[in-house]
Amino acid sequence: MSANIDWVEAIKPLINKYKNKQHPLEYKNIYQLVVMVVLSAQDSDRNINNIAPKLFEAFPDMQSLSRANADALFPFISGVRNFGNKTKWLMELSQLIKEDNNIPLTLEELVKLPGIGRKSANVILREAGKPAEGVIVDLHVVRVAPRLGIASGTDPKKIEKQIMDTLPVELWDAGMAISFLGRELCRPTNPKCEQCLMNPVCNYYKNNR
Repeated sequence: MSANIDWVEAIKPLINKYKNKQHPLEYKNIYQLVVMVVLSAQDSDRNINNIAPKLFEAFPDMQSLSRANADALFPFISGVRNFGNKTKWLMELSQLIKEDNNIPLTLEELVKLPGIGRKSANVILREAGKPAEGVIVDLHVVRVAPRLGIASGTDPKKIEKQIMDTLPVELWDAGMAISFLGRELCRPTNPKCEQCLMNPVCNYYKNNR
């Protein structure tokens, strides 16, 4: 981690840039978000956005999903990575929740559901407008946070803890902001450092310009 940087101040411009930006999953309600978050694990948001409309036409709410079996779901999600496990998770999850208004909106309750880990739960809480209980650490954050110097290593849980320890709770939306930065500018190869508003404090930029 970069020493001598006041990350509380340094991260604010990035959070402000992205604070009202919706997650790239194109959901229309919390039910759709929960389903899409489960499906998107180790797959691309673009792929999930492509398959979602037909899936939700067939299963418009948690109640209809809870009555589905694997054969009914298969035609809609067979193009999703690891669809076998995800089918099972969605069936179990929908049978536990049963109706849209029963969807839990706390980290503790969300992570008890099949197919939902901390990252997914943090995304759901953010998009539902609930107070942050953790920091979103997706594959973009795993790449970008160590480049910036706000965290180190490659373990998402350790990176989340480092960011939570570094920033006060009201700035925990930094995770999603860093993710957007990774999607737009701080790509795995040829990052667009010159366009990045974080380059004054970025470790990678300092060492590579």
